[in-house]
Amino acid sequence: MLRNSKSNTLSLWLILLVVVLLAVTGCAAAPPAASAIVPTTAPAVSQSSAAPLPADISVADAAAKRAAGAFILDVRQPTEWNEFHIPGSTLIPLDQLEARLNEVPKDKEVVVVCRSGNRSRPGRDALKAAGYTQVTSVAGGLNQWKAAGYPTVTGP
Repeated sequence: MLRNSKSNTLSLWLILLVVVLLAVTGCAAAPPAASAIVPTTAPAVSQSSAAPLPADISVADAAAKRAAGAFILDVRQPTEWNEFHIPGSTLIPLDQLEARLNEVPKDKEVVVVCRSGNRSRPGRDALKAAGYTQVTSVAGGLNQWKAAGYPTVTGP
């Protein structure tokens, strides 16, 4: 009986040791809590760090973004551009946009405009596909812009 008691005690100690080891290694292998993760460097500021712009904006919103320094991208053809365009805007016809992406800044909001809004949406979508997140299209295009009395210039 004494021998059986020692054997039982030893078995209990071994089981207890195994349980403790499993508990300790299980805790050590667990990933740290999310709140314990601290970045070592600040994240870089880029287009993707800000909330994306809405798909389309009004001409009033476009005028405000222009005044705040947004890049205004006109995707019409040169003949349309010469008729009238937004002062300070940049002309890159829609059919040339993919080949000229390097001319569109990634560190600014981009407002894409055309005559009525039909070409600016595909222009916006092409920029989004290229990784731009701070890009939007002007609903109603330059027809609405001019009708609302916002400034335009003529010529090249």
